[in-house]
Amino acid sequence: MATTAITTDTKWWGGGKSPFNVEYGKLMMWYFLMSDAFTFGAFLIAYGTIRFSSTGWPDPNEVFQSFPGLGSGLPLMFVSLMTFILIISSVTMVLAVRAGHERNKAAVVKYLFWTIIGGIAFLSCQAWEWHHLHEEGAWWGRNPFVNQDGTASSTNFTNFFFTITGFHGFHVFSGVVINIIMLIMAMTDTFERRGHYLMIEKAGLYWHFVDLVWVFVFTCFYLI
Repeated sequence: MATTAITTDTKWWGGGKSPFNVEYGKLMMWYFLMSDAFTFGAFLIAYGTIRFSSTGWPDPNEVFQSFPGLGSGLPLMFVSLMTFILIISSVTMVLAVRAGHERNKAAVVKYLFWTIIGGIAFLSCQAWEWHHLHEEGAWWGRNPFVNQDGTASSTNFTNFFFTITGFHGFHVFSGVVINIIMLIMAMTDTFERRGHYLMIEKAGLYWHFVDLVWVFVFTCFYLI
């Protein structure tokens, strides 16, 4: 009986499988994403608590109305572009994962490249938005925007905005770095030698998580 138990355990770990019959690295990625979701959730719950307990709050249509090269008066147009870019990058990541399942190295390289371009484009847009808001006087501890009723607004708005969007931006940056590493590994035939592209799928889980979190950030800051 003891010998059988040892053999079974060895098969679980030696074969790279978790007790849940999921590839071990993928299971660990899910655990990490769950813990990260709690962190984002705590940030957003704190934001919601302060937001809806306040008597006034800035109008996002007034705060986020600028578009590079086109000036102001275009509410939420720029952030809509940012969201579109991130969604498209999620699509190319799906295609990269599918190509990995098919052991199609050329397609993996192509779609990973476009996913990286999408991530860099999103970060560039966010950098412009931060710079523009900073030029208007917004930063941690500084809020130049008034509430919708015309009264003075607290710094809670800018403090939460720069903290949460910055935390998300850091995740996007990390995802871009991870995808660059995956691209290099694919181009140097690392996955071909291993006989599988499981790492691409794990990177894809992280990238889709980052995209999903942006939906909540977009809703909380730009729409409500």
